[in-house]
Amino acid sequence: MNILASAPGAHIELRALALHWAGQTDATAKAVGVIELAKSWGEGMIGLDPGANLEAQVSIPGRPLLPELISPKFVKHRSMRTTEGRAALIHALTHIEFNAINLALDAIWRFAGMPAAYYADWLQVAGEEALHFSLLAGHLQILGHQYGDFPAHNSMWEMADKTSGDILARMALVPRTLEARGLDATPLTRAKLAQAGDQAAAEILDIILRDEIGHVAIGNHWYKVLCDERGIDPVTSYADLALHYKAPVLRGPFNLDARRAAGFSELELEALQGDPR
Repeated sequence: MNILASAPGAHIELRALALHWAGQTDATAKAVGVIELAKSWGEGMIGLDPGANLEAQVSIPGRPLLPELISPKFVKHRSMRTTEGRAALIHALTHIEFNAINLALDAIWRFAGMPAAYYADWLQVAGEEALHFSLLAGHLQILGHQYGDFPAHNSMWEMADKTSGDILARMALVPRTLEARGLDATPLTRAKLAQAGDQAAAEILDIILRDEIGHVAIGNHWYKVLCDERGIDPVTSYADLALHYKAPVLRGPFNLDARRAAGFSELELEALQGDPR
C-alpha cells in the first residue's frame, strides 16, 4: 500500500496520518492502513511534529454504520455451545480491538508536546491492535459472520471522550483501567473458547494477551512519567481521577501476574483489591 495514495491530503507526518486513520470509517481499511503506517514509521519514511496542534475535520472516531451501538445492558449473552454464540463472542472481541485501534491513534494525534518515544509507543500499540482486529475479523468470517453482524456497546470510547482534555487522565483511565480489564478477562474467555472446541480462537487470544500486557505497560510508563512531571503520587492521583471521571469500579478476580508484568506496583495492586468505591 502506498501510504500517500491511501491518505490523500495528509502530510507525511505521524500525528497527521494518525488523525487521518482515526477518521477512516471502513474498519478493514483502517486496520490495513494502520499496520502500513507502523511499518512505514519503522522504515524511517514518516516524520514527526510533536508540537503541532491538530484539529479533526471529520467525526472521531470514524466507524462503519454497523455494528449498531447499544447500551451494554442490552447486549445478549449467547451459549458457547452454538456457532452463533461463539461468533457473537468473537464479534464482541473484534469490536474491542477496533476501539483499541482508535484509542491508540487518538493518543498519538490528540496530545501534543510529548517525547518522540511516546508517539512511537502508541503507534506500536495501534499496529498491534490492528493486527488483533484483522485476526479476529478473519476468524469471524470462518464462523460465517462479519464485523457489524451483531450489536455492540461503546463504553471504551465514552471514557476517551471524557478524558480528551487531559493526557494524565487518559493514561490513567483508558490503558490502565479499561484495557487492563482485558488482562483479567482474556484467560477466562480463552478457556471458554477452548472448551467449546475453538482452538483457533484460543490461539488468537494468546497473541492478544501477550501484546496487551505490553500495551498496559506502555500506559503505566507514561502515566508515571506524567505523575513525576507534575509532582504527584501515582496511587492517590489514580484514585482521585477514577472518582472524578466516574471510572468503572473494577471487580476481581484479577490476573495479578499479568498486571505485575504490565508494570503495576504492589502498592497499586493492593489498592486495586481494596478499592472501597
